[in-house]
Amino acid sequence: MSVHEIRSFVEGDWVPFGNQQTITVNSAVTGEPVALVGQSDINFHSVLDHARNVGGPALRAIGFHDRARLLKALALHLDQHKEELYALSHTTGATRADAKIDVDGGIGTMLVYASKGRRELPDSSVWLDGNVEMLSRKGTFVGQHILTPKLGVAVHINAFNFPVWGMLEKLAPTLLAGMPAVVKPATPTCHVTEACFRMMIDSGILPEGSVQLIVGATGDLLDRLNAQDTVSFTGSAKTALSLKSKPRILRKSVTFVAEQDSLNATVLGQDAAPGSAEFDILVKEVVTEMTAKAGQKCTAIRRIFVPQGMQSAVADAIAAKLDAIRIGDPANRETQLGALVSLAQRDDVMAKVTKLREEADVVFDGSAMNMGDVDVERGAFLAPHLLMCDDADAAKHLHEIEAFGPVSTIMTYRDTQHASALLNRGGGSLVTSVITHDPDIARDIALGTASHHGRIYINNRDSAGESTGHGAPLPHMTHGGPGRAGGGEELGGIRGMHHYMQRTAIQGSPDMISAVVGTWVPGSTTHTEDAHPFTKGFDALKLGETFLSDSRTVTLEDIETFAHFTGDTFYAHMDEEAAKANPFFPGRVAHGYLLLSFAAGLFVQPDPGPVLANTGLSDLAFQKPVSPGDSISVTLTVRRKTRRTEDYGEVRWHVVLTNQDDETVATYTLHTMNAYSA
Repeated sequence: MSVHEIRSFVEGDWVPFGNQQTITVNSAVTGEPVALVGQSDINFHSVLDHARNVGGPALRAIGFHDRARLLKALALHLDQHKEELYALSHTTGATRADAKIDVDGGIGTMLVYASKGRRELPDSSVWLDGNVEMLSRKGTFVGQHILTPKLGVAVHINAFNFPVWGMLEKLAPTLLAGMPAVVKPATPTCHVTEACFRMMIDSGILPEGSVQLIVGATGDLLDRLNAQDTVSFTGSAKTALSLKSKPRILRKSVTFVAEQDSLNATVLGQDAAPGSAEFDILVKEVVTEMTAKAGQKCTAIRRIFVPQGMQSAVADAIAAKLDAIRIGDPANRETQLGALVSLAQRDDVMAKVTKLREEADVVFDGSAMNMGDVDVERGAFLAPHLLMCDDADAAKHLHEIEAFGPVSTIMTYRDTQHASALLNRGGGSLVTSVITHDPDIARDIALGTASHHGRIYINNRDSAGESTGHGAPLPHMTHGGPGRAGGGEELGGIRGMHHYMQRTAIQGSPDMISAVVGTWVPGSTTHTEDAHPFTKGFDALKLGETFLSDSRTVTLEDIETFAHFTGDTFYAHMDEEAAKANPFFPGRVAHGYLLLSFAAGLFVQPDPGPVLANTGLSDLAFQKPVSPGDSISVTLTVRRKTRRTEDYGEVRWHVVLTNQDDETVATYTLHTMNAYSA
């Protein structure tokens, strides 16, 4: 294999290879050189300026939906080239299955954010956070929280174990938020990151300056950041502390997001006896977490807690499964366990195992396993190590030291309270799993440990067929954890964008708030047109455009007909005395859903036109009952418009039902899909 020269990409171009302080990246399988990382002279002031003055404005010039489209296009482009990334990943010790976790996981994360961006965010650059707050009695002074992109740079410092996913899972929420990024991959696997990054640049999809890549040393990069910037770090707690303690980071209040060391654990419920489905699930989960990526996962299971008396059965079952694992060249399709990323990493893991053995006995070390035809001297291969400790309460190292490889320790607990206390001894973890079919056990442990864990994964016979696994961070859910785990929250769906945006409280009159946020706010100016709004195409409708309906009287016959037709004969609609006895009603009243039906009849324009479909309603509130003889009318106002496809967009209408005394009866938001004007 040829030795590839790894280069940085800054200010729109690839930096010439630097020969100073060259670092050799060796194959984890053969020990042979596969890449050279040379330190080039990079002006980090110019790097940041390029991101702030070129990349940032280009991203902010387009809205959330266009950024989401960029993410989707980029993910689909990478999907066409993933076989190249699989092959290159083998040099890091990753099997094909490991590479899929990394590459496919990263691509999938980008696709999820692309989808969420289109579905959950407005077609603008202003994200409304929560509802309008009424700050005055008459409603002339209101407030609205908004989120807007920071005007700085996101510096992504990634770990070695996921060279593709680690980059893409940070880029997805960053770019969707409208912030440019500077990516700093870990050196041992930077050749894989650079290959993926090169694919992104060659695609021509991303705006100039939106992404840059730094390999090798970062010089004074972090010493040039300010309050508009964000650092997102994945790695060791020691390195995280060193970086976030930099005077510049502290003085400028630079946002620092850390995902670091984590002694994740799993618990076997007391109901899960040997032979049960849950017992088998735990064994499978542990073996998977010990062998996937050779145990080099920030979410891997390091501690296994089982009920007292079950430790031997669990150990025997796990050892039997481990013994059947095929170790070998990760390029071989049959290989299940590849190599650690380097010989140095293997030495570090074994040094940690030596410390753990002061408190635990080795019950399986893979010494009899067939290593195939790999060179165990030059390749960083390490068989799984399973340990067992008889006194989890007395242990110290087991709750503090993480051997970042195929290593895990079995310990026992007495009851759910004891299990929770032991889980929390880890000082804060990314994930803990509870394997049980007993809801009470799941509840006790979840509530007893939620304060110390970013994610709690509960699995049993009902969910096993579709569950994604203990160690799989999903873009929809928070990835992070308190305390030792760093206190950060990556991913978590749209909330993962918060690190790259500023939350601001906007206060003023409804008209001022409407102008700022691009959404009509109740209380702001409305206007009526001669044409019914349902006859207008999406682009012809204006925010605040209002339709005032005629009125309709609700009769007792209407109420009884609706009751018998629908089967809803609830006493408040049918029994005068019983209704009067209810503190909410003056007597028999109209059904709420009858009022909604009458409202539609009052505002709908029946002819074929731009309105393609009513897709639902939200925020429905019934505020005053309607008695027989009352009349209702409807005010329909264009509240928000969102382009959805090339053919149609979504219109959200503010709907208010009032009675003959102009009192509000009900309010809701109507959703319609409207075609564009011909």
